[in-house]
Amino acid sequence: MTAIIETKELSITFGGHTAVDSVSISVPHNHFKSIIGPNGAGKTTFFNLLSGQLAPTKGQVMYKGSDITKLSPTKRTRAGIGRSFQITNVFPNLTVMENVRLAVQSHEGVRYQMLRHFRSFKKFEEQAEEWLKLVLLDDKKDALARNLAHGEKRKLEIAMLLALNTEVLLLDEPTAGMSLEEVPAILEVIKKIKQRGDRTIILIEHKMDMIMDLSDSIMVLFNGALLADGTPEEIMKNETVQSAYLGGLHSEHAAEA
Repeated sequence: MTAIIETKELSITFGGHTAVDSVSISVPHNHFKSIIGPNGAGKTTFFNLLSGQLAPTKGQVMYKGSDITKLSPTKRTRAGIGRSFQITNVFPNLTVMENVRLAVQSHEGVRYQMLRHFRSFKKFEEQAEEWLKLVLLDDKKDALARNLAHGEKRKLEIAMLLALNTEVLLLDEPTAGMSLEEVPAILEVIKKIKQRGDRTIILIEHKMDMIMDLSDSIMVLFNGALLADGTPEEIMKNETVQSAYLGGLHSEHAAEA
C-alpha cells in the first residue's frame, strides 16, 4: 500500500533535550494508526511536527509523496491534514451549524460576505448537516457552541475537520477531559468515520481498550524514539514494549479473553 503520510528520521531538540528522536514511519491511505507511550514520550510533540505547529531540527514529513516539512499548519490543512487538540477549538459564540458551515465554505473557497443573504448558503448548510449527522450532533445544530457539553464540543471539532475535506485526521486524545458517560458517544463517532473507509486516522489515546478495538497498527514512543510499530497483537506481545510501557496490560487482556 502506498503511504499518505511518512516521516523520515524526524527529530526535534529543545536545548539539550531531544523530544522526538529520528522517528521514521509510513502510514497507508485509509489506515487507522494509534500512538501510545508514557507521559513525556513525545507523542504530542510528534503530532505538532506532523501538523506544522513545530519545525523539526532534522528529518522530513512527506504527504502523498511530497515534502511538506516547511509548510505552515494552514497550508497543511488546505492540503488535507486536519488536527484536533486536547483543548477543543471551536467558535463558542456561533451555533453548531454555523461552525460546520463555515468549515464547508472554507473548503469551497467562499469567504463570509456581510451583504449576502444567509439563504444563499443553503447548499453549504446541507453539506454541514450531513457532517453533523455523522458525528451525532444534528439535533444540536441551533445550539450555541459554548453551551455544548465537553464531549459534544469534541464531536463538533471533528465535524469541522471532516467538513474541510481533510484526508488525514490527527486526533490528539479525543476523550481527554470527558466524563465516563461521554466516552461511548465519541467512540461511536470515530468508529463511524473509520467504517466509511475514506480517511486516514492517526490517534493519540491512553484508553487501551479503545486503541486495541480500533487500530490497524500501533506505534509506541518512548523517550522520543520509536520503540515499536506493528499490529495491535504484535504490540501486545512485544516484550520490549511490555517492560518499557505496557506492564501487565497484556496479561489483563489475556485473562479477559
